[in-house]
Amino acid sequence: MTDEERLKARLRPGCICRGVRLYRLIEAIEGGAGSFAEVAARTGIGGGSCGGKRCGAKVALLLAQYGREQQR
Repeated sequence: MTDEERLKARLRPGCICRGVRLYRLIEAIEGGAGSFAEVAARTGIGGGSCGGKRCGAKVALLLAQYGREQQR
């Protein structure tokens, strides 16, 4: 991920319901999280009004980009 992409990730939402920025999801995955449950435990996402549907899709894409399997 380039510096510009990281900067943009700091501005973009990762979980709208919980107010978590995208870069927090990326940090969790780069820190070793390999599933939605692990990312949620590290960032607090997934417990909002959508039940993790929106942020779950973002996490699935990020895990795929980082070459990790999605387990939920």
